[in-house]
Amino acid sequence: MKFVQALMCSALLSWSNAGWTAEVAAPPPAIRDFAADVMQANDAEGRAFGVIDKPRATLWIFDAHGKLLDRSPVLVGQARGDVAPDDIGTRPLSKIRPHEKITASGRFVTEAGRNLNGEDIVWLDYDAAMSLHRVRNVPGENRVKRLATEDVADNRISFGCVNIPADFYDRHIKPLFGTRPGVVYVLPESRTLSEVFPFAVDAHKRPRNR
Repeated sequence: MKFVQALMCSALLSWSNAGWTAEVAAPPPAIRDFAADVMQANDAEGRAFGVIDKPRATLWIFDAHGKLLDRSPVLVGQARGDVAPDDIGTRPLSKIRPHEKITASGRFVTEAGRNLNGEDIVWLDYDAAMSLHRVRNVPGENRVKRLATEDVADNRISFGCVNIPADFYDRHIKPLFGTRPGVVYVLPESRTLSEVFPFAVDAHKRPRNR
């Protein structure tokens, strides 16, 4: 018995070293359906894409063929809404009021960049200063701990940027969206899906029996 267990452990270790990982849990129907809409419309134009659901504070990553690669909790803007102020990218952080800290919804073609500290980030909207970046240690905000809690209300804390666990950023965001253009879709939370993404079908218009 111990010999068999040793063989099994050895096999599992070999698969792990070869890059074997557990299958990612299926996304909710709304995310699955939206990803299918992206692929059917060829909206990502053959690029990897990400889908951010702000109410769930979750990011799903898909490859260029629409295969789900992974998912991660994220931190998003403190305020609910889909449209940030037009001049948000020109203001110092101290001049942004709480109700203006919005992660804007929409389709964003990613671009590699660096912040003022020289850290590599991925721009979603350069003019609006909205990016994907590794979670930061902001005094008094416990951002890393917020990512680990089950309460998604904890994840509404940023000025509008999307904060991502560092290991997830290095494993997926940087290679798929930082070294080449990708597409990130930030789903709306106050407007309908089709208002923001004309190619997408709203949930209430989909056939119930599929």
